[in-house]
Amino acid sequence: MSSTGEAAPALPAALDEPVVRVRPSWTTLLFLANLGLWLGIYAPIQVLLPRQAELLNAGHKELVFGVVTGVGAVVSMIANPAVGLLSDRTRSRFGRRHPWTLLGAVTGAAGLAVLASAPNVAVMTLGWCLVQAGLNGMLATLTSALPDRVPVAQRASIGGLIGISQMLGTVLGAVLVTVLVTSLPGGYLACAVLVVLGAAAFVVLTPDAVLPEAFRPSGRPREILANLWISPRRHPDFAWAWSGHFMIMFGNALGTLYLLFFLKDAVRYPDPDTGLLIMMGLYGVALAIGGVATGVFSDRSGRRKPYVLGASAVMALAALLLVAWPTWPAALVASPLLGIGFGAYMAVALAILTQVLPAARDRAKDLGVVNIANSLPQVLAPLAATVILAELGGYRGLFAASAAATLIAGGLITRVHSVR
Repeated sequence: MSSTGEAAPALPAALDEPVVRVRPSWTTLLFLANLGLWLGIYAPIQVLLPRQAELLNAGHKELVFGVVTGVGAVVSMIANPAVGLLSDRTRSRFGRRHPWTLLGAVTGAAGLAVLASAPNVAVMTLGWCLVQAGLNGMLATLTSALPDRVPVAQRASIGGLIGISQMLGTVLGAVLVTVLVTSLPGGYLACAVLVVLGAAAFVVLTPDAVLPEAFRPSGRPREILANLWISPRRHPDFAWAWSGHFMIMFGNALGTLYLLFFLKDAVRYPDPDTGLLIMMGLYGVALAIGGVATGVFSDRSGRRKPYVLGASAVMALAALLLVAWPTWPAALVASPLLGIGFGAYMAVALAILTQVLPAARDRAKDLGVVNIANSLPQVLAPLAATVILAELGGYRGLFAASAAATLIAGGLITRVHSVR
């Protein structure tokens, strides 16, 4: 019996391809852990960090926000594959993933506590770097649960739920820090508690496979560093899927990172915090519908790429609406369109990306490399947005660039030949 009182399927060996469908109890705990993780990332990005940047330096709030998020994203790009590689080689009796999941949650919570009392931009940056290091390490191990435990025929459905957890973390995070806990320190500390609770529940109540005795990872530093590289020539499908995922995330970052400032400075919405909450609510409901429906249809048909192409087109349409009409009514239409597109994409993306991983022994490390495509846009998007906002058309130019990036992503995904 599992700790949830439900008979659990046999746990696959650490390096085996899973064939038994996962049960709802396991899926629920994975969902809650991801929910806490994304809440801990997006509540700060969407609300707390912009608000703190304005409090610390109102005249240069965009620059402060861009620097803090950019430096943190660099840290996340290092932490994600590094923790993934370490977990691939961990031979603890508690499993190879769970110890790193819990350590990542505690580190991220510590960073949120630092942010809660940051007196200046330097400490704010340090706190956000701790958050990104911890939560991206946690992300590497939670993402690896998909190829570790979920059979291919179920991955788009579970991937859709993981995408919903990302959306719901964004929406609930906004509600948490704008409605329930309105103080800046209180918002950060509430996020920290929820991150740890979600991770602890998953670690305590689910099993984690232990590496076999015969597994002997290399301990030489040069070989370990070389192992982080995945050759595009040897693994072209992985390279094309990674590139497409990067462009989707880059386009999404361009379109969403500055929404609070967009509502305040371009739309002139009288209560931008509430406006952002409304947009996130519409986005969230639509994302849930798009993610669940697409995951089910994709798993039943066995096809992935047509859904990615449709999702990229819908996301581009959402951005182009704001190019043509940067108004509050247009934002109310664009938000659910973006949600449907991003939900559909995330459901299928995780299925595609886990199907093109080079080797079972390096799942978490390789998914850590995939997650660089999540983090790198957080570095590049603020830099690109600074130039676009100042020199290339303001918010109209920003949303046009978002549309272009998502359309390019669809083209890149068509080059993946091993997935239909």
